[in-house]
Amino acid sequence: MEEKKRILTGDRPTGRLHIGHYFGSIQNRVKLQDEYETYILVADVQALTDNFNNPEKVRKNVREVVIDYLSCGINPEKTTIYIQSMIPETAELTVFYSNLVTIARLERNPTVKTEIAQKKALFGESVTYGFLGYPVSQAADITILDGNIIPVGEDQEPLIEQCREIVRKFNSIYGEVLREPQALLSKAKRIKGLDGNEKMGKSLGNAIYISDSEEEISKKVMSAVTDPNRIRKDDLGNPDVCMVSYYHKLFSTEEECKTVCEECRAGKRGCVVCKKQLINNIVEFLRPIREKRAYYEAHPEIVDKILMEGTAKAQLEAKRIMKKIKKAMKLDYFE
Repeated sequence: MEEKKRILTGDRPTGRLHIGHYFGSIQNRVKLQDEYETYILVADVQALTDNFNNPEKVRKNVREVVIDYLSCGINPEKTTIYIQSMIPETAELTVFYSNLVTIARLERNPTVKTEIAQKKALFGESVTYGFLGYPVSQAADITILDGNIIPVGEDQEPLIEQCREIVRKFNSIYGEVLREPQALLSKAKRIKGLDGNEKMGKSLGNAIYISDSEEEISKKVMSAVTDPNRIRKDDLGNPDVCMVSYYHKLFSTEEECKTVCEECRAGKRGCVVCKKQLINNIVEFLRPIREKRAYYEAHPEIVDKILMEGTAKAQLEAKRIMKKIKKAMKLDYFE
């Protein structure tokens, strides 16, 4: 029987997950866990690269992110969920890999350049070594567990290519020890924020969270950006520039979306009616997820057990792979 390919993916625990995460990655992970051997890391070390002054924020969100995973259908019997910082071999391998990458190459990485620009308020003109070097630690994350299929969006593809470069360099020096990972490009588009921003983000205040209550969903949708040129109910609207119409395409039926657009363009539908319909659809869509979340929130011991067992499994695998790496590097003293 052919061995299942191994997926490795994860999220930074800097806050609860939102619907951008759900449509962008989580729902795809739920499908992929039946086809692949799946590992999901809670990337607390990576989260500290730009939250180094707020470790409590990172720590408290580890469990929150895992609860979101479980609530959305990630099955711990099919998927191994583990904590990044509890795999010391990752840090060790990061040190080894740092000898194989130049600072100039890291600075040229398009993803890193974009994220440094976004973090200018945090770093000013002086980017930390940890943030500049996180593609190196990410390469260690992937290879220490022999991940060979890495689901990413197009914006993250340069990070996987950098990992592949590191693997090729390592293998050229020490022999064919490591497997080059392959990017599995997500077909999902990035979900826009309630304010029309191209990105829905935790730090942008424009997100609907998977865990939001009905009241929170209602309040957020009622404040969503609509057609700015539509003042009165009977004004002809343009659903193409309306975030409410945009979200109807995610949460409403095809027939509902058609009606929404037609009535908006004809000036036969008011924005309040449209928003209330959307609120109801989002609430119903997220209801089973929120119910599962309530269960895990009431049983944190189950979440902790899943994390401990997943981390223990990942630790064993990391030790096995590090043994091969050290042997290739002639660092297997006293063995």
